[in-house]
Amino acid sequence: MSLSHLDEEGKARMVDVSEKNVTARRARAMGTVYLAESTLAAIAEGRTPKGDVFAAARLAGIMAAKRCDELIPLCHSIPLDNVEIDMLPRPNPPRVEIKSEVSCRAKTGAEMEALVAVSVAALTLYDMIKAIDRAATISDIRLVEKSGGKTGHYVREEKP
Repeated sequence: MSLSHLDEEGKARMVDVSEKNVTARRARAMGTVYLAESTLAAIAEGRTPKGDVFAAARLAGIMAAKRCDELIPLCHSIPLDNVEIDMLPRPNPPRVEIKSEVSCRAKTGAEMEALVAVSVAALTLYDMIKAIDRAATISDIRLVEKSGGKTGHYVREEKP
């Protein structure tokens, strides 16, 4: 198997997508921030020192998806049609599940944009609560689905 980001000499390179067709593409990613029960309650009750945790994290995730090509060295710039970020508080164990969905019409996919959106949303959530919960843990960032392009549809098999 050859790696598309390496040339014949093993040097990193950007993949040439000039001959690829523009297609509708969509990618979904997820991640989790585990935190103390009291922190989850503080978020729900609006008692965090920095303000609305979910609003800040959602905006950061959207902004990050739009700037993915500036963060990941070999990513292409792609025009995004939509970025959605959802924050889902869960009680047992106490955590916030972060979901992103990115869609575009482009020559290359939206997987990295969806993953970067979740990552930066999780980091922002941590930043917003670190004063009350430094032990919060970001975990399980993963691509859960993608469609469009040459490789077609992919759905991650989640373990029960």
